[in-house]
Amino acid sequence: MSHHFIKFTDVHYAYPDGHEALKGVSLLITHGERVALLGRNGAGKSTLILLTDGLLTASHGEVNIGDVPVEKRTLPLIRQTVGMVFQNPDDQLFMPTVEEDVAFGPLNMQLPTQEVRRRVESALKATGTYELRHRSPMQLSGGQKRSVAIATVLSMEPSILVLDEPTSNLDFAARRDLIKVLKEFTHTQLIATHDLAMARELCPRSIVIDDGRVVADGPTEELVADPDVCAVLGLQDEVEREIGPV
Repeated sequence: MSHHFIKFTDVHYAYPDGHEALKGVSLLITHGERVALLGRNGAGKSTLILLTDGLLTASHGEVNIGDVPVEKRTLPLIRQTVGMVFQNPDDQLFMPTVEEDVAFGPLNMQLPTQEVRRRVESALKATGTYELRHRSPMQLSGGQKRSVAIATVLSMEPSILVLDEPTSNLDFAARRDLIKVLKEFTHTQLIATHDLAMARELCPRSIVIDDGRVVADGPTEELVADPDVCAVLGLQDEVEREIGPV
């Protein structure tokens, strides 16, 4: 069976303070799908995203990446399969130069030097950051940092790409560059976002989450035009700005 899919089966997650962030989530994202995860702040999007990479562990239920359950013993394999891009790129950039940051993952996979070089060059060129390779990540703009953070993930050659609010705080040019990169990644993608225009452009399917539960799942164009769904999630004003009154 393909290792490119994400499956949640009756997943619950409660934080140590008792707050239940996910309440019985079940979903399946199949090989090659590009899916937007939509919802209010605090709806459970980031928690769901973190569960896909094993950064959190379900309190109940099961998360699978292909045939592999996400659990402590499988984390090395899961993290080679799932490429996670955090909302804040500073959480992923810590080496002295861009090139070293992008090489960090492949080096930890103990790949041959020539293969590491190939992956680094490919990831940098794919994200338009090759000319930045000798610069410190701390000297880059927000958009450049976001692109380099994605390059650090692409160099691992993941089967699944998971992103948390990838267009937040990006200017128009950086946003267009990011969308181009995501369009060119042909494997499975799950993108948590408030950016409805990006969701419509990139993602044929959207999953809407509210109060820790999936409340809608279907074609993006249909969901963003559904006044009941948008009203429940507080998205109505954004939808009217994007597509007009519904």
